[in-house]
Amino acid sequence: MKNHFSSGKILTGLTALLFPAFVFAGNPDRVGQAGATELLINPWARSSGWGGANSGSIGGLEAMFLNVAGTAHTQRTEAIFVHTTYLKGADIGINNFGITQKVGESGVLGVSIMSMDFGDIEVTTVDQPEGGLGTFSPQYINIGLSYAKVFSNSIYGGMQIKLVNENISNVGASGIALDAGIQYVTGNNEDRNNIKFGIALKNVGTQMKFGGDGLSSRANNNAGTYQLTIESRSAEFEIPSLLNIGATYDFDLAKDHRISLAASFTSNSFSNDQYTAGLEYAFKEMFMIRGGYTYEKDITDDNLRTTVYTGPSAGLTIEMPLGKSGKKFGIDYSFRATSPFDGVHSFGGKFTL
Repeated sequence: MKNHFSSGKILTGLTALLFPAFVFAGNPDRVGQAGATELLINPWARSSGWGGANSGSIGGLEAMFLNVAGTAHTQRTEAIFVHTTYLKGADIGINNFGITQKVGESGVLGVSIMSMDFGDIEVTTVDQPEGGLGTFSPQYINIGLSYAKVFSNSIYGGMQIKLVNENISNVGASGIALDAGIQYVTGNNEDRNNIKFGIALKNVGTQMKFGGDGLSSRANNNAGTYQLTIESRSAEFEIPSLLNIGATYDFDLAKDHRISLAASFTSNSFSNDQYTAGLEYAFKEMFMIRGGYTYEKDITDDNLRTTVYTGPSAGLTIEMPLGKSGKKFGIDYSFRATSPFDGVHSFGGKFTL
């Protein structure tokens, strides 16, 4: 009785912390005012295959993006590497690596690294707008450190700190963001685990500001007797905080067959709110196919849509055991439709050790 009471207090406390952010999120006057929007890109192949609709039930390493509480479902060790061709045709690549490790009886530590590569860009100046001065390579790197815990058979919670860094050769910005989440598992089946809910607050952190030698220039004084270094000021900007609420229902159709129906709502502070629904079919948890659709205001109108995504997403997974030790290796693929460009393609490999 004592354990249930303590878990209930934890759930109530975390909900009380998360709810105020939901009340003040989604202000249309702030749309487009945030930076570091790479924090909104799902770099994982499995969860992006159904648009992140499974935020209420996601478990293991990939939960570090959707709902960090789900990393508490890690049983031993998980490691994933994913490469994403972002907006195919734009020469943008995303490499993402992560690992989660169970510690003690109920805790899980996680670390993830996301790196965006924009290729080589020609250096231009006012005097030489055609280039010919060489190239530079912008780089975005986000590092996440998380801890999640199983509070009871039904309640999971977690927190994550993220280090955000954006750089070119002579200008950069950095910041810190925090995520927090909870998941609740119940059900009407024999194991009482087929109904899952989750709530996550993401990207709450410091303002960011660009600085560096690239914002300064040399100029002569009025008399022309000496040179001055003039530094331009860069305005501070917010990072894109959001609140996500998700739910999943698992249908066990027959032995070795599962269908999961999921839905989520995302309240964005600096962009339109989003509604996502998804469906996944699994056979023996070795072959999985999934799809989803994300809706937001004007997403079907090419003239008024404010996102590159057009809504549909799909993906598949093949996961095989490595002997009888419980170790597994899986291959994942996902596709997200966009306009313009030729979509977002993610390929990943997962080791469960």
